[in-house]
Amino acid sequence: MDKNIADLRKDYTLQDLNEQDINPNPFIQFRFWFDQAVEAQLPEPNAMTLATSTSEGEPSARMVLLKNFDERGFVLFTNYNSHKGQELAANPQAALVFWWAELERQVRIVGFVEKISAEESDGYFEVRPHNSRLGAWASNQSEVIANREVLEAQLQEFQRKYENQEVPRPPHWGGFRVIPQKIEFWQGRSSRLHDRLLYTRLDDGSWKIERLSP
Repeated sequence: MDKNIADLRKDYTLQDLNEQDINPNPFIQFRFWFDQAVEAQLPEPNAMTLATSTSEGEPSARMVLLKNFDERGFVLFTNYNSHKGQELAANPQAALVFWWAELERQVRIVGFVEKISAEESDGYFEVRPHNSRLGAWASNQSEVIANREVLEAQLQEFQRKYENQEVPRPPHWGGFRVIPQKIEFWQGRSSRLHDRLLYTRLDDGSWKIERLSP
């Protein structure tokens, strides 16, 4: 008999998260946790859920990849004409979630969104694999297509066009930066009494740290 979904549970016992052990700068704390996820050889430690909404408030979420972060924020790349690109243009707010199951950790980020500079987008595009650069031209992301063959035909067209040439960045493709206003670090604990520490950005740019009840 299949196991009842309601009976699926795991007790988290690996680590704890205390105020005295964390860095007062959330970006340094994130770097520490992210490096641990990389060192643990987790599959795609930079995978994150990106949640957006339309200007009318209709929400959507999908998995994307973090490609850079510093104290300015967290950067991802996409086709600006995609659903998420249009939503971020119309309603420049977003939430990110990292889930590192093997470490029993989660990071939640909420903030405003801006396009990164063309120079930053160019710099990342130039280091992408050749076929990934062609794919950015071939895919009209989020648009309905009749079948897979349509996509493959478009890829072949751009393969011919840029054969033995550098592939430039499409003008409709580039990066967004999520500028965090809140960052929550979550460490799983036994009996569902998890540790949750929330950083909130204050008007002077400093960060307030509070413990949340699980």
